Amino acid sequence: MKPDKLRQARKNPWKKEIQKNWPLYVLCLPALVCVLIFSYGPMVGLIMAFQNYKPWLGITGSDWIGLENFSRIFQYKESIQAIFNTLIIAVIKIVAGIIVPIFMAILLSEIRHMGLKKSIQTLVYLPHFLSWVTIAGIMIDILGLDGGINHILTNMFGMKPIFFLGDPSFFRPTVIISDLWKNFGFGMIVYLATITGIDPSYYEAAEIDGANRWQQIRHVTLPCMLPMIIVIATLSLGSILDAGFDQIFNLYNPLVYSTGDIIDTYVYRSSLLNGQYGFGTAVGLFKSGISFILIVISYRIAYKLANYKIF
Repeated sequence: MKPDKLRQARKNPWKKEIQKNWPLYVLCLPALVCVLIFSYGPMVGLIMAFQNYKPWLGITGSDWIGLENFSRIFQYKESIQAIFNTLIIAVIKIVAGIIVPIFMAILLSEIRHMGLKKSIQTLVYLPHFLSWVTIAGIMIDILGLDGGINHILTNMFGMKPIFFLGDPSFFRPTVIISDLWKNFGFGMIVYLATITGIDPSYYEAAEIDGANRWQQIRHVTLPCMLPMIIVIATLSLGSILDAGFDQIFNLYNPLVYSTGDIIDTYVYRSSLLNGQYGFGTAVGLFKSGISFILIVISYRIAYKLANYKIF
């Protein structure tokens, strides 16, 4: 290549890349257009967070009130309670969603009968594909006052019926356990793949040194899984304000707002049901801003501790 062309190629690397792989970029174009229309286009509506928005006046005609909607977030007891509930539910979900899949992946990897192993893996993985609408309907029937669980508690143990989805003290554990049951099988696959990739010679060396199965798990399996555990744990920080709108919305009711109302459901009620569009947008923007900061921090931590990077 001539010096002038080489110099030009170094100045315009993107141009050369597009000329070389333009068919691939054309294939990506429809997806890019959809993202621009449905993800970035609606972001114009974030202006409502700084307005006393009235639907009949529109964005251009509504009064500008600056940061007043954001200050109201910390003035309302309901919004503070929603933030508090979100943090509690999300943190417990993250912790349980890391520990249980690790434990189950190790147990499943110790099963030598492949047929049994595949059957168990399929059973625990299947709930991930069910929607929360379907699961919520099943849970409402099972956990109702006249449902199967209360029938067992009443007839076999002589206990009084428990309103799992209507008692604030029982709602959070019910939400966390049901989310764990639905999703731990999907998270377990990552750890199973990590265990499968461990060099068998490590176990052979440990066995020669006299290590039993528990010692092999403790000194070989877990240390080899540690980088993946660090990556998943740190990346989970980005979802610390995401307690699961689909699940909560399909399970909660006014009786459990004190312990079950989260930021997303509070935004839904404030904006779409109560007509406080500006305030609801402000709460959603507040959540998105904090989540963005946490995602950036989590990726930096993952890069520092486990050398994980997207690009």
